[in-house]
Amino acid sequence: MNSTMEQIKDFLIVGGPVVWILLGFSMIALTIFIVKLWQLALLRAESRKAINAALDAWRAHDINNALAILSDKRPVEGVVAYCMEALQSTKREASVVREEAERRAMNTLHDLRSFLRPLEIIGSLSPLLGLLGTVLGMITAFQQMEGAGAQVDPSVLSGGIWQALLTTAVGIAVAIPVIAMHAWLERKVERVAHNMNDAVTQVFTSKEGERLAAVAAREVLNAA
Repeated sequence: MNSTMEQIKDFLIVGGPVVWILLGFSMIALTIFIVKLWQLALLRAESRKAINAALDAWRAHDINNALAILSDKRPVEGVVAYCMEALQSTKREASVVREEAERRAMNTLHDLRSFLRPLEIIGSLSPLLGLLGTVLGMITAFQQMEGAGAQVDPSVLSGGIWQALLTTAVGIAVAIPVIAMHAWLERKVERVAHNMNDAVTQVFTSKEGERLAAVAAREVLNAA
């Protein structure tokens, strides 16, 4: 254990500031990933059980039960509940309700996508930083070789090269899991967006939704 820690410490010292920056990137990426996992788990954003039950009640014209099943604290359910309440009130046209639902959905998806951009940036920059460290290390190694003249020690040169390549290895080691985490979280958000669009569309295209939309349209025309 002590030897492993000493080896890691030596790597950090040999790698220089680039390795420390990459280590900081990895800690930031891990923190973001844990926070997003906690957010998705808390909101149960991908759960369809309550939504499907509410849609069944909605199609059966049991609007009160449908609304009671849904929770405003969950992103998809909150948008679906708004659509049902707005259509039930028959005070707004269906097109206006849909536009407001789209606005709420976009805000929800924006919140779910928060901090995903930094993950993407870290995944893109890490290999480049590692390559930069390698280039700088190679420059230093060849400068030492030039200064040694004819008395070049191959072991010194090879030691400088592996030290330079260390930063590239660290950069790739950081980038691979970060890119995988970003892709996985992005896929989660895409599934939430799909579930939201599918559920809202079912609210509007069901017979109950069409009936309430028609009533709302008539009331608007009568008021005009």
